[in-house]
Amino acid sequence: MKICIIGTGYVGLVSAACFAEMGNTVTCVDVNGAVVEKLNAGSVHIFEPGLEPMLQRSRADGRLIFTTRIEDGIDGADCAFICVGTPSQADGSCDLRYVRQVAHDIGRCLSRDIVVVDKSTVPVGTADMVREIIEIELKARGVGYCVAVVSNPEFLKEGDAIADFMKPDRVVLGTDSDRAAAIMRELYAPFARTREKILRMGVRSAEMTKYAANCMLATKISFINEISRICERVGADVRDVRSGIGSDSRIGYQFIYPGVGYGGSCFPKDVKALIHTAESAGVEPVLLNAVETVNNCQKKHMAERIQEYFAPQGGVKGKKLALWGLAFKANTDDMREAASVSIIEALTASGMKICAFDPVAGKNARQIFKDNALVEICDDQYVVCRGAQALLVVTEWNQFRNPDFERIKSLLTVPLLFDGRNLYAPEAMAGRGFAYFCIGRVSAVAASAAG
Repeated sequence: MKICIIGTGYVGLVSAACFAEMGNTVTCVDVNGAVVEKLNAGSVHIFEPGLEPMLQRSRADGRLIFTTRIEDGIDGADCAFICVGTPSQADGSCDLRYVRQVAHDIGRCLSRDIVVVDKSTVPVGTADMVREIIEIELKARGVGYCVAVVSNPEFLKEGDAIADFMKPDRVVLGTDSDRAAAIMRELYAPFARTREKILRMGVRSAEMTKYAANCMLATKISFINEISRICERVGADVRDVRSGIGSDSRIGYQFIYPGVGYGGSCFPKDVKALIHTAESAGVEPVLLNAVETVNNCQKKHMAERIQEYFAPQGGVKGKKLALWGLAFKANTDDMREAASVSIIEALTASGMKICAFDPVAGKNARQIFKDNALVEICDDQYVVCRGAQALLVVTEWNQFRNPDFERIKSLLTVPLLFDGRNLYAPEAMAGRGFAYFCIGRVSAVAASAAG
């Protein structure tokens, strides 16, 4: 099949790589000439494990092309996937300007029947809008083609997107066109060889499914984080509570890991967008508002605990904190809505110095904090500990799971560790001589670290 992917961001590149991997001819279109030039040189501008070699392989075989000209992508294409950004606006709604522009561009250069696919995360009703815009453009040209607009939301986890695309749990297709459904089934057949994974439904139901899925996962995260804060106050251990509820098959263990709150490009934006959709439809989204409120509080929770700890010592002003992990989660360089940003902003506002390390997000962090003189981004996880009064772990990178604790102790002025991901056992940390504070569990303070 010949496919056009419009937008070479996270969703667009992963989709292009995986479709090309299965033998399709894919043309990627982006308005950013510098990005296209970089991709044509074999380099990828986002971090996703396994993506770059897959793109390079298909490009070398001639199955993958990058261009700035949408005409080249649309010419002869069976399907055109809209994969452009839909950032949040001040009121929580999605900014659809790029989606609208792509719809206009498709209508202006279309020369045959086509299936247009909304792959970007968009509000309910967007497919209808895209169809109307394309039809207006075709009418203005005095031509008529069969254009079906399908909602095909993505369900990719950053850091594991290739596996998610190649072996999906489900493929949601929102369309009332049998012809479009048949084309999409053929396209996705190689990704669903072991069982039926394609779920066909109405367009608006498919659009809603994406938001409902992400908001459900965000709800589970906020729930366990609120439970963890209660555990801290009443002396319960959230690890045991998690085991007790996760063993119930109706609940399960997934997405009930307490931590520093959710972030990234999806959950925060999608919760805000569904809140806006609900309010616009006259529904008060009580639960969704609570999910967002809890998450906003959780992202600042470790900063508050650090401030509380140092309050009897004159506060955090002038003190130095070593920080491990800046990306919103491991295996990505994405710092959008990352808890690390909220923590750093809160502590530096009180005069604390931050020396931080992340295996891949350092470049993005330097850009974000370039105007904050109290923030230093280093390229070594142990260097940041030198002369710091405490270490805070924010992101659960594998290399942080079993570090050289004796080396950390020798570099810190006091063996004090705050763990926002519950990577370590309180008893073990006390045995190593650390004062240790984590999420939803009883803190451990070794006698040697108490002073």
